[in-house]
Amino acid sequence: MREQAPVIAVLLTEKTRRMMLDDAATAELNALGEVRWPTGATMDAADADRLLQGATACLTGWGTPPFDPAARQRHSQLALVAHSAGSVRTLVPAGLFEDGLRVSHAASKIATSVAEFVVAEALLAMRGIHRLHQRLRKGGEWLDVRAAVPQRLLGARTVGIVGAGYVGRAVMRLLLPFGCRVLVVDPYLSDSEAAALGVVRTGLDDALAASDVISLHAPVLPETRRMIGARELALLSPGALFINTARAELVDETALLAEIRSGRIEAALDVFDNEPLPLNSPFRDPALVNVTISPHAAGHTEEAHFAQGQAMVDEIGRLLRGEPLQHEVSRAMLDRMA
Repeated sequence: MREQAPVIAVLLTEKTRRMMLDDAATAELNALGEVRWPTGATMDAADADRLLQGATACLTGWGTPPFDPAARQRHSQLALVAHSAGSVRTLVPAGLFEDGLRVSHAASKIATSVAEFVVAEALLAMRGIHRLHQRLRKGGEWLDVRAAVPQRLLGARTVGIVGAGYVGRAVMRLLLPFGCRVLVVDPYLSDSEAAALGVVRTGLDDALAASDVISLHAPVLPETRRMIGARELALLSPGALFINTARAELVDETALLAEIRSGRIEAALDVFDNEPLPLNSPFRDPALVNVTISPHAAGHTEEAHFAQGQAMVDEIGRLLRGEPLQHEVSRAMLDRMA
């Protein structure tokens, strides 16, 4: 009697499916077992529940409805949630981990995209490229424009990294070849680990005061929510660059706006309290030439998206073959993840 093929539920919206799965990943997934694909452009909890009936593994991503705490009772065969995005905190309740459900995520594949974005923002600010461009476009005289925009070498700067997770470490790896001195704030990073990474572990206040560039990569936890307020921002040196590609909730946005308006610091912001950013948001004010804004785009590159999908298809394959998972999230990790 032929063994029944394992069932794999794809809990991706149509948009996310196009972003994450190329032809090769789709073919590989189909070869693993009986794949249940969604039929609609969107997905709600009822759609997900229907697709999960009898499934051994499922592929999730942006737009997948959160699992409810009783999901394992209804779907006892479900062994793995392979999440093609990063954070699983709002997707999988902690109790499901304790029920034996395994979870993997593609956060490590997103990290490179975010890290490149951070370094690009730092280079843009240090060299004033956007200001050179704007002044020339407005008819500025060649040598006057060059003299008006200070040029600073990124490799000569001290950069503070808040959070040594996947993204924070990817940023470190890109910065160190420039010659930067890198300070890291992370209570879970030991001095020996920091030394092995080629960075210096320090406290938040010291990093803010000593850094020419500060970049946030911490998860939102009770102890990190609004960790950067008016007092902390005042520690930054005049002309320092403040980068946030992590979560808006880490920062008191009102205090940050006031600091930007003062002209004392520069900022590069990819995340905001209200997203999409309202058209009347003060951050959209063209007069704020010392801030660059972007639409939560740091992690979004075509290559990273397909790598995320492929990584989770591979993870499902490992589960079905009885091999060790490479991107598993443990219950212990969950409490300190974004």
